[in-house]
Amino acid sequence: MPPDALRPGKLPGSMLAALLRDVPSDDPCVRLGPAVGEDAAAIEVPADTLVVATDPITLTGRAAGRYAVVINANDVAVSGAVPRWFLVTVLLPPGTEHAQVQALFEEVSTALAELDATLVGGHTEVTPAVTQPVLVGQMLGLVGAGRWVTSGGGAPGDVLVQIGPAPVEGAAVLASQHRSALTGLSSGQLEAALGAVDDPGICVVDAALRASELGASAMHDPTEGGLAAGLHELADASGVALRLDHAAVTWFGPGLAVCHELDVDPWATLASGCVLATFPPDRADAAVGDLQAAGQPASVLGELVAGTGVHVDGAALPVPARDELARLLDDA
Repeated sequence: MPPDALRPGKLPGSMLAALLRDVPSDDPCVRLGPAVGEDAAAIEVPADTLVVATDPITLTGRAAGRYAVVINANDVAVSGAVPRWFLVTVLLPPGTEHAQVQALFEEVSTALAELDATLVGGHTEVTPAVTQPVLVGQMLGLVGAGRWVTSGGGAPGDVLVQIGPAPVEGAAVLASQHRSALTGLSSGQLEAALGAVDDPGICVVDAALRASELGASAMHDPTEGGLAAGLHELADASGVALRLDHAAVTWFGPGLAVCHELDVDPWATLASGCVLATFPPDRADAAVGDLQAAGQPASVLGELVAGTGVHVDGAALPVPARDELARLLDDA
């Protein structure tokens, strides 16, 4: 075992205290933030609606700190809420070194700073229960009372808009985990896939908040199970059917190339970096134009109609049994 490896159990108090000293804590609403010996945070919430989301990061150990922040921030933002406060449980495998934990905390801090959000608490532990870092994040955000958006707010006659390409997150994870198998990709395609977390990026906070301001009736953040799962989840939540035009889908080119090379279905591949939003028909065109003017790739995918299911060019789009990354892990 490396000499700097951490023993199973909680992180040493002195080490945790040093890590937390570097965490910004200037949010006046945070009355008690992360500290050694404190088991809870205290936040003074203004007279708004508190929106809360939680998600684990389990499919990749690379940039897990950034993923944990962004994925949870996305879930809050598609409700129309501004991400504000973050908690994270960090489970580390035996043999993890001090420098690795430091890098993980730096990823979390950098991602939070980009969102102007604050770390307020969590838990850290070295445990043989995991073989790679596992982070479970919780993001809290605020939205004006009565102004939040749900995945179930769509209605027949509404227009479905895609904001951002897919699959972005899947491209980055697959390129990192299966780089040696991607011999058919050009160097440019491979580098674009590897850097997809930052460009075009998996954070959809700005896009989601803008769509909310433009009057979105429903929003959803496709993640595991890809674009296909996200479409079905939105349709089911809203109690409608979706009729889509395949030619209108905005694909991430390097992501498609990775999927083709590994023989995976891009429709069912991790799709963080994309938002599905519905708008009343009299607002849809203006919303798309506004989003495009703000630099957000946005296009009309189709419409919501009475019924069930998702249909692309008239053919039923099946519900993925699982995400393609999970399938590859099982087949390995």
